[in-house]
Order: sequence, then C-alpha cells, then structure tokens
Amino acid sequence: MQVIAEIAPLREQVQQWRREGLRIAFVPTMGHLHDGHLTLVRRARENADVVVVSIFVNPMQFDKADDLAAYPRTLDEDIAKLNTEGVEVVFTPTADIMYPNGMDNHAFVDVPGLSGVLEGASRPGHFKGVATVVSKLFNMVQPDVACFGEKDFQQLAVIKKMVDDLCLPIEIIPVATVREMDGLAMSSRNTRLTVDERQRAPVLAKTLRWISSQMRGGRNDYSELVLDGNDQLRAAGLEPDEIFIRDANTLQPISEHTSKAVILAAAFLSQVRLIDNLTVDLTPQVADDSEE
Repeated sequence: MQVIAEIAPLREQVQQWRREGLRIAFVPTMGHLHDGHLTLVRRARENADVVVVSIFVNPMQFDKADDLAAYPRTLDEDIAKLNTEGVEVVFTPTADIMYPNGMDNHAFVDVPGLSGVLEGASRPGHFKGVATVVSKLFNMVQPDVACFGEKDFQQLAVIKKMVDDLCLPIEIIPVATVREMDGLAMSSRNTRLTVDERQRAPVLAKTLRWISSQMRGGRNDYSELVLDGNDQLRAAGLEPDEIFIRDANTLQPISEHTSKAVILAAAFLSQVRLIDNLTVDLTPQVADDSEE
C-alpha cells in the first residue's frame, strides 16, 4: 500500500493504472475510521480493481472553528486499518496542498436547490465546502466509481447532483448506514461521547423508527410528528437540533406525488452533534387476496 500526500505522484499512479486498463474506486473520508468507513472500502473493492482512500479533514466544510479543532485525527491507526483492507493508495493531503492560495481565494462548487436547504440552511457554506473538496478529489483520483454512505443523506444527494450537473464520468454507489448493535449510526464523533451519553445516543435512531412507524400507519400530520419526535429526544436527555420529513428524491416537502419519504434528524448530546436518517415507503401496499 502506498501513502501519498502530493498531487503529482498520485496522478502518476492513476495514469499508470489507466494504461493498464484497471478500474478505479474511490472512498473520500476525513479519517478516524470505523467499521462504517471500512464497509465503504469493501464495497469499493467489489466494484473495481484498485481502491484509493483519501484522508483529509476539510476546513472548508466546517462552520465552527472549535468543531474543526475537535475533529478526531488518528492518521497512523487509519493507515493501519486500510492496509489490512488491502487498499492500494491512501491519499493524505494537507490543507496547504488542497488550498495553496487559501480558501478565501479559491474557486468553489455550489449545488443549487440542495446545498442551501435543510442542514445547509443551518450550516451556511457546509455543502459548498463538501462539493468543492469532493470535486477536487474526483479530479485528482479520476475514479470510475466512488462510494458514499447513506448516513449523510443530504451530502449524498448533493454529490449525486453535482456529478450529474457537471457530467462527471463517475458512478456514485450509495452504501447503507452501518449501525452499532443498539441502532446508533456509526460516526467518528461517537468516540467523543461520555459513557452516559453513549447509552442515551441510540434514542435518536429509536425516535426515527417511531416516526417511521407512525407514517406507515397513516399519519401525515408531519409538523406534529416532528414536535412529538423532539419531545421524545428531550425526554431522553438529547437536545433536538432539527427533524425534517421530506421527499427522499427531491428533499422538498412531502406532496401527493411522493412515493418515498426521508426523515432526517440531528440532535446534540453535550457538544456532540449526532445525525441520522430513515427512509419510509409511502406507496400503498396492495393486499394479496388470492387463494393458494
């Protein structure tokens, strides 16, 4: 496995693979890897001959300096895990390499219609930072396929639209959220939870499942469902940040044409912000009354 920090040797390796006719898969990460990340790596392996993983804590997507500073950085451990997975290249650029003239003087990619709504409205500039860094990494790695987790549902939607709008020849492969045994979505931020907070954290996923069951049972008073969900979170000691119930395909409000909804939620446990989501099929199920 090669660990490469500079752009030129990465491109040289990519060109060599292209000459050999190899199919390239890419998994962008910010490090502090857990089984969710490694699941992305394994899915990438299933879809390509060689796998590139990037580790870069992207300052452009952080709206709070203290959140950027607190993000866990475990590069040596991450490299060891990726070596075990047989990854061919780990790309580990610095901010100076990614933004040599500073972020304020840098071109950026913005995805209208998706970047400024929902979480993008409460975190201005976040998805602009995501789209910009991912587009740069795509240009450096030039992958055939790239794997992204469904846990970051809106991020996945932004990336898919960016790829479509910019006509990038890359297949985006969504990978289902990987969860702990108690239902908590795996996240690098989970390690910042205290023992007590870790015990309460699965309530976020439990609340999503409760809202989903209510919707499948016919409830469509979505504003009231959001309030009820917030009450459940507060009762367990979580501080709700946001719960949205939207069309899973457009991220717009539910309409009569919506066949699949998504519940997106975020909540704080002390200083740790947890996110999760769950899709709900709203298509009426036709009962099978035929006799065997």
